[in-house]
Amino acid sequence: MTDGRHLLGAWGEAAAARFLEEKGFVILERNVRTRYGELDLVARDGDVLVFVEVRTKSHTVFGHPFETIDRRKIHKLQGMARWYLQARSLGSGVTCRFDAVAVVGTPETACSIEHLRNVIS
Repeated sequence: MTDGRHLLGAWGEAAAARFLEEKGFVILERNVRTRYGELDLVARDGDVLVFVEVRTKSHTVFGHPFETIDRRKIHKLQGMARWYLQARSLGSGVTCRFDAVAVVGTPETACSIEHLRNVIS
């Protein structure tokens, strides 16, 4: 990833974390590296453990950020979540959910943020 894209992604993740915290989520971890990839955010929404995929784009000319979450990415997210639960010794009784947050904009411009709950059912 180029430095510009990396910086945009980091900015988007920070914006998404603030947005979720304002909605009452507790951010537990950021950028968790697993053997399958990186979990952007791990949060708690009440009693639910939420794995959050953050997608940031500077504009939507070539599509909305949510459009980049395909079947392959969903499969990868599921593997990362299984790894996380096992690595943190969290039992099977944990209620989990997969959410996605789309951030459109740049640090220099206004941004829009959208949150989708339960993107994997």
